Amino acid sequence: MDVRPIEVEIYETEEGRAPFSEWVMQLKDIQASARVLLRLDRVKQGNLGDHKFIADGMFELRIDTGAGCRVYFGRVGNERIVILWGGDKSTQGRDIEKALEFWMSYRSRDDA
Repeated sequence: MDVRPIEVEIYETEEGRAPFSEWVMQLKDIQASARVLLRLDRVKQGNLGDHKFIADGMFELRIDTGAGCRVYFGRVGNERIVILWGGDKSTQGRDIEKALEFWMSYRSRDDA
């Protein structure tokens, strides 16, 4: 199997905020935060691991932590993803809505 590196971009709002970065930095569980960041390192190496299609080119990375962390991303071609938002199993519905909103905003820009 041919594994290719994946470019990982962190979504920024038009105001320059990075919602995912804000989310991961505020996690109270340091081990969960470390697992999320380690997982993104694996993604950069081309290993998406446990993930699931959500809608409109957006996916969910499922990370094995106590709270069941989720990282939402959009796929741009085969070699680039945009990290949109994070959450856990308890807020999954709201997190998906927020991530889809960020994804639609990203895709509506000229550079997408």
